[in-house]
Amino acid sequence: MIIIENPIELFNICKKENSKGFVPTMGAIHKGHISLIKESIQNNKITIVSIFINPTQFLENEDFGQYPQKKDDDIDICKKENVDILFMPLADSIYGINEPKVQANSITSYILDGFKRPSHFDGVLNVLLKLFNLIKPQNAYFGKKDAQQVLLVDKMVKSFFMDINIIKCETIREDNGIAMSSRNIYLDDISTKDLIKVSQSLFDAKAFILKGELKSENIINIIKENIKSMDVNYVHIIDKAFKKCNYVRISNNIILISVNIKKINYIDNIWI
Repeated sequence: MIIIENPIELFNICKKENSKGFVPTMGAIHKGHISLIKESIQNNKITIVSIFINPTQFLENEDFGQYPQKKDDDIDICKKENVDILFMPLADSIYGINEPKVQANSITSYILDGFKRPSHFDGVLNVLLKLFNLIKPQNAYFGKKDAQQVLLVDKMVKSFFMDINIIKCETIREDNGIAMSSRNIYLDDISTKDLIKVSQSLFDAKAFILKGELKSENIINIIKENIKSMDVNYVHIIDKAFKKCNYVRISNNIILISVNIKKINYIDNIWI
């Protein structure tokens, strides 16, 4: 495995390869990330993983300074999983002064997670556009857990006519049902029990749908009843164009939940 910090060095190596898979991460690699890495290795000649805690997607008073970092562990995991290139740049090598920036602008960037974090997805799309241009992967792998993110990235790639397949991979969960996340390190016993309620409410909702309940209002009420004691940001059922739906259509809808636990925003969803 090659570890690279310099973007130009990465660009020069990557331009020589024509079958590249890319897994962007902010580190603290867990089983969810590993599942993306395995998928890339299986389907590409070269797999590149990036570890970069992107400052532009954090708002003021968020956990940028405390975001989990496990550099040595992350390197060991990538070596064990046979990653070909690990890209670990410094922020100064990624961002310049007064440089042009992509703004999401789309209304879909300012709803759901973007409502309380209005510049978050601008930061996400900017760093990914830079990474995509450096690596020029044929395939890029994202987890469905970050549903709004992966749909916006897919939209950006199509809007800019980028020759990249955005591969949406299933959410990987802990044995207790909680969706894998680097921020799970913040959880204690009490907040873990709360987050279990979130995932369980999604499983319950899916079960009701499979039994024939398709009215979105009823499904949302079932979820809200299960998590009524929590600090809930939203519970929505949308289609893949981010439109709210009065009725669920199988294979077209996503149920999304966002809650605050210990001042940290946790999200989860199920793709129906």
